[in-house]
Amino acid sequence: MSMNIDKKKVAVDELNEIANKATSAIAANYHGTSVSALTKLREEARTNSVHLKVIRNTLAKRALEDTKFSCFDDLLVGPTMLAFSLEDPASAAKLLNDFKKSNSSFEVKGLSFGDDLLDLSRLSDIANLPTKEQAIAQLLGVLNAPVSKLASLMNQVPSKLVRTLDAVREQKLQAES
Repeated sequence: MSMNIDKKKVAVDELNEIANKATSAIAANYHGTSVSALTKLREEARTNSVHLKVIRNTLAKRALEDTKFSCFDDLLVGPTMLAFSLEDPASAAKLLNDFKKSNSSFEVKGLSFGDDLLDLSRLSDIANLPTKEQAIAQLLGVLNAPVSKLASLMNQVPSKLVRTLDAVREQKLQAES
């Protein structure tokens, strides 16, 4: 079913708006992947703030033309699904990396965090990055460690003094007996 010119303009504008909001994007070939698997992927994408879009390649090229994802221009050949991370930059990478492990026909074509394409071998590295909340928790743990060590050390000095004085008292009591 073909789209009329007005619907095409709306689709291009929507994709352009999404691309401008996105922090990262992935292009993938979904040919040969079952409809039920793609439906599950779409459900997971909605819960992870990832926007999936399947659109004609000519419309996608036009929509991505003046965005940081214009580097996808050469990849928009054949059946292509675009995945945009809207909040966590690694969320699309995590989602599609997990999906391609269980769907051998699903192939990632390109990955971008901005103006340039990244090497596809970096997909699993990016997928393993911590989320923003996890990174903040790790940073707070690193910042908290010296303070905890200092508090422990400051507590050990008087404790050691008290134990030493108690040992001396015990020695004197045994010497008197």
